[in-house]
Amino acid sequence: MKGIPMQTGVLRVLRATAALWWRHRELRRTGQTALAQRRERGIVLRDLGYLKQAASLPNAHVICGEGGTFIYLGWTTVSSFAPIERFPLATLAVARGTPFIDIRSVTDVTAVANLPCVARDGSVDPDPCGPGRSVSLTTYIDMVEALGARIANDPRPRQST
Repeated sequence: MKGIPMQTGVLRVLRATAALWWRHRELRRTGQTALAQRRERGIVLRDLGYLKQAASLPNAHVICGEGGTFIYLGWTTVSSFAPIERFPLATLAVARGTPFIDIRSVTDVTAVANLPCVARDGSVDPDPCGPGRSVSLTTYIDMVEALGARIANDPRPRQST
């Protein structure tokens, strides 16, 4: 999206994605264009809200694995069974700077499943052991990176060597 103002590019992608949804295509096919446009507008506004949350929440991140792609926004999760390459909303979030954790290359899925959750509100659990445990996003990234995950838009402070 280089050369195109991010707002214009984001709206263009979100509108195209909403228009491609099968229910909206069916409404247009049956002549209910106004209803399709209203619903598409609602979806674009909802998705813009998700993008704003992804940019502002301290522990928001996108994670992609064999089971699909998830955008974690604190108490809200947006997901697709598709890889990030086929999930435009997640691609936009990453393009706008949301941390991206790609666990598709991790072979030990049991180890990933046993990792603690990322704290929803940015707080850190004083005892990150046991059920319901949670850690900060940076701690989670350290743990998953040790298992072989790739990280983009890394929020951890850079360390000079």
